[in-house]
Amino acid sequence: MSGTLFIVATPLGNLGDLSTRAAELLRAVPVVAAEDTRRTRGLLTHLGATPQLLSYHAHSEERRLETLLGILLDGRDVALVSDAGTPAVSDPGTELVAAARAAGIAVVPIPGPSAVATALSAAGLKGDRYLFLGFIPRKGGERSRLIARAAAEEWSVVFFEAPPRLTDLLEDLARAAGGTRRALVARELTKLHEDLRLGTLEELARYYTETPPRGELTLVLEGTGAPAPPPDRTEAAVEQATLLLAGGMTRREVVRRISETLGLSRNDAYRLVMELP
Repeated sequence: MSGTLFIVATPLGNLGDLSTRAAELLRAVPVVAAEDTRRTRGLLTHLGATPQLLSYHAHSEERRLETLLGILLDGRDVALVSDAGTPAVSDPGTELVAAARAAGIAVVPIPGPSAVATALSAAGLKGDRYLFLGFIPRKGGERSRLIARAAAEEWSVVFFEAPPRLTDLLEDLARAAGGTRRALVARELTKLHEDLRLGTLEELARYYTETPPRGELTLVLEGTGAPAPPPDRTEAAVEQATLLLAGGMTRREVVRRISETLGLSRNDAYRLVMELP
């Protein structure tokens, strides 16, 4: 029989937050796959645990994934941990979990700390539904798209961000959502210098420009409280119809296609297509 892949949540900072179940598992498991072996070795030493420690991070070569799968298929258990919090949530691990499942290997989560849930719980902003965007791109069209999506979102939106880029994110969100939209910046959660700062995007951007942040950051953006307006289907229909016509499709075929894919009535689709040059 193959071993089991355990997905183990570890403390964000305070070692007292490690669950009893997680501590017992880390003492018993023969192999631990860690994002940063130096940080995880400190945790294991604290627990008196001595498993084989292997690095597994975002830039690991394919061979490391194959090595871990081989260990599991040989019948030994592996615990996957990240630097802090729950693995495979804006952290390495998704590919290993997917490969283990594809190979028929049991995957067992050991729940525990999560920066997302921790920040939401302390924000005082609605957390019954939320959008998690993690680390968004530093620049480009995808960043603009996600910023616009966050600004229009009905529910709270949670980001992770690196300290040098926090002010840029706050300023971009202020431009898209308005400077008076509220947000919470949660810094160094559960650690000695934990800081939870609630304010408007404008206030927070000004504060962190004057007081550059350090440590790990989670940002919770207040939602609009109302559903986002429906997308402009006419603009999308014109763009799609133009491309289809350029590709050689007849106008009759284009009418049928955009009617089906965009939910336009046949009459509206016909009128739009016939008005195109």
